[in-house]
Amino acid sequence: MANSKGWFNLEAAGGAIPDTQFFEGDSAFGFLGLTRTQRLYGFVGCLAVGFVLSLLGSIFLFLGSLASFAILYALGTIISLIGTGFLIGFSKQLKMMFKPVRVVATIVFLGSIGLIFVGAFVIRSDILCIIFVIIEYLAYTWYTLSYIPYARTAVLKVFGM
Repeated sequence: MANSKGWFNLEAAGGAIPDTQFFEGDSAFGFLGLTRTQRLYGFVGCLAVGFVLSLLGSIFLFLGSLASFAILYALGTIISLIGTGFLIGFSKQLKMMFKPVRVVATIVFLGSIGLIFVGAFVIRSDILCIIFVIIEYLAYTWYTLSYIPYARTAVLKVFGM
């Protein structure tokens, strides 16, 4: 499909897609020589696989299998996070994650992934696992909002803080 005319043909867009925030040369997979389209497909693929694994893990949680939940859910979250390597590269992602504006949300996010394992394998509490998943989603949301100008301020105002 080298001559595709679909709406998702990034190669045909030529210079229309800026090489600014995404697709910079620091991709973790740059040595593979992937095109922009292939890197975007890699990102979306990791996101989809991560979502499916997390969903399957959540199903196992409600079926009472904490070990399967913890492994699948954490693996899904990590695979989704790896997908960003296709876009901006791992080193840049790590630098951005640990900037002062995001470091607390990053630590809470990564820590909650570890705490899901603690809740499943050490404490063996499904309630704690659910609490840690909620904390993870809140931390990830707060982390994501840091990339949108004034988004955190707007959210705080909505909740009267």
